[in-house]
Amino acid sequence: MSGLRFLLRSKCVHVGQRHSRNFAYAKDLFLGQVNKAEVFPYPEIGNEELEELKQLVAPVEKFFSEEVDSAKIDHEATIPPETLSGLKQLGLFGIMIPEEYGGLGLSNTMYARLAEITSLDGSIAVTLAAHQAIGLKGILIAGNEAQKQKYLPTLASGEHIAAFCLTEPGSGSDAASIQTRATLSEDGKHYLINGSKIWISNGGIADIMTVFARTEVTVDGVKKDKISAFIVERAFGGVTSGKPEDKLGIRGSNTCELSFDNVPVPLENVIGEIGGGFKIAMNILNSGRFSMGSSSAGMIKKLIELTSEYAATRKQFNKSLSEFGMIQEKFAVMALNAFVMESMAYLTAGMMDRPGIPDCSVEAAMVKVFSSEGAWICVSEALQVLGGLGYTKNYPYERYVRDCRILPIFEGTNEILRMYIALTGMQYAGKVLTGKIKEMKKGNVGLALGMVSKKLRSSFGASVDLGLTGKDGVVHPSLVESAKKLEQNVNLFGSTVESLLYRYGKTIVDEQLILKRVADVLINLYAMTAVLSRASRSISIGLRNHDHEVLLANTFCSDAFFKNNYMMTQLQKHSPENNDANIKKIAKEVLENRAYICSHPLERTY
Repeated sequence: MSGLRFLLRSKCVHVGQRHSRNFAYAKDLFLGQVNKAEVFPYPEIGNEELEELKQLVAPVEKFFSEEVDSAKIDHEATIPPETLSGLKQLGLFGIMIPEEYGGLGLSNTMYARLAEITSLDGSIAVTLAAHQAIGLKGILIAGNEAQKQKYLPTLASGEHIAAFCLTEPGSGSDAASIQTRATLSEDGKHYLINGSKIWISNGGIADIMTVFARTEVTVDGVKKDKISAFIVERAFGGVTSGKPEDKLGIRGSNTCELSFDNVPVPLENVIGEIGGGFKIAMNILNSGRFSMGSSSAGMIKKLIELTSEYAATRKQFNKSLSEFGMIQEKFAVMALNAFVMESMAYLTAGMMDRPGIPDCSVEAAMVKVFSSEGAWICVSEALQVLGGLGYTKNYPYERYVRDCRILPIFEGTNEILRMYIALTGMQYAGKVLTGKIKEMKKGNVGLALGMVSKKLRSSFGASVDLGLTGKDGVVHPSLVESAKKLEQNVNLFGSTVESLLYRYGKTIVDEQLILKRVADVLINLYAMTAVLSRASRSISIGLRNHDHEVLLANTFCSDAFFKNNYMMTQLQKHSPENNDANIKKIAKEVLENRAYICSHPLERTY
């Protein structure tokens, strides 16, 4: 089949079906189904957008290459005013703000591309992301027209900097437990905010803050505390910034505590409705995570350039480092990770840009988890290639290591996100499968045998047709074997989820080690989908080095297939591969004693 015919067929399937669902791709995987219309073909942007993007990318790349002194920013723990001014002139503080409010009005896909460049300096990347991915996002997605008209133009120009104020001393991942309070003033014209927020990026330099506070609301005649979102100006008075934190990495970004002492906030500065702040906070956080894939990929691609030059020229044992197998493996790991996270990021961005799919929060969370952990692996591998040179401050590698360590922590810890990924899908599957599971628990032998039979067929690698290959397939022929692996994994995943729901029911929420594996399998399934979709498109339209993409996709899918099978084996009841009981027992004994409790081997002689 010609590449053009293949791509046209793939596009026809996509256009005809993509509006038939009101959710994104991942949730169907919990049912053992592939909703191929949402992910094939791989998303594209129009020619006009592509040309506009090229015009934006060139000056940004030039600025970061010639004007950004990352070593100085890291050493002095601040971004110089002239650098901030340059970022503002490039429009980077208003990337996603619509043009009518003075911004560039870029799509998620175009934002992801620019994030690849800004990620080359971690401090700048965090400053920009804290401003627009979360700081002003509440106004953008939930603000009224008057709020947008008032605040977005100065935020787009960078005249004003934004911050997102949620985390408190007693509430980190548990955002619902915040204690900052907003009380209606006696004259009923203002809310008075009191409390403190910690670890606030841009906290010391922000002029406009999205602040979340508890408010008293009346529901059915009963007074309750609910979280509300407020636009707070530093100019209102009562806002105090603490000393900037002395951080391990991203040292040039401003992070500090913010205190609010009777800060008067006009009623018109409530975002959305009183009591609706928690949902707004979650929507803000969920909407921005996808860009960590493109930003991490951008950093890794730069590391590959730097370290490959060293590996090719450094001689040991009369050979260049690049000739040694274990060094070659490190570059393969870096290339694979960059390709996968980039593929996931732009697939997710493309889905978010498409009308008719309102919720890509699970996909965005998966991109964040995979990319943040992949970035950490890759910077460690790059530093290892450099050896002692990589460990010195004379080179940028140790800075990349320090900057990367924050990635699995902020914008939702990876532990919390794994819970979110798994439980969101399990909840969806539970609703769909409720009747079937009830019948099995009542003793419906036919249904029970059907589930067991399906699981056995999947476990033994029986052929599964979920529409990726064959007559109506959407995967390029060079990727068929990998697509079959994905189909087998998805089929087994569906029966595994069904089995877990039957076994645990609602108590699955307490089984974190099980949910971790569920999330990790799902992340791999989404990653496999992304690389297959991307490589299929690349080879079909004849992109440069498409054969390398096919190699990367097939290699990743093969590796992920076996990892998934092992994790799903661990999820089976009484699995000998599952060591969770021992893990819990070890942790219990250590934590009860608050110490490592083994006797020292030199404690005494027999």
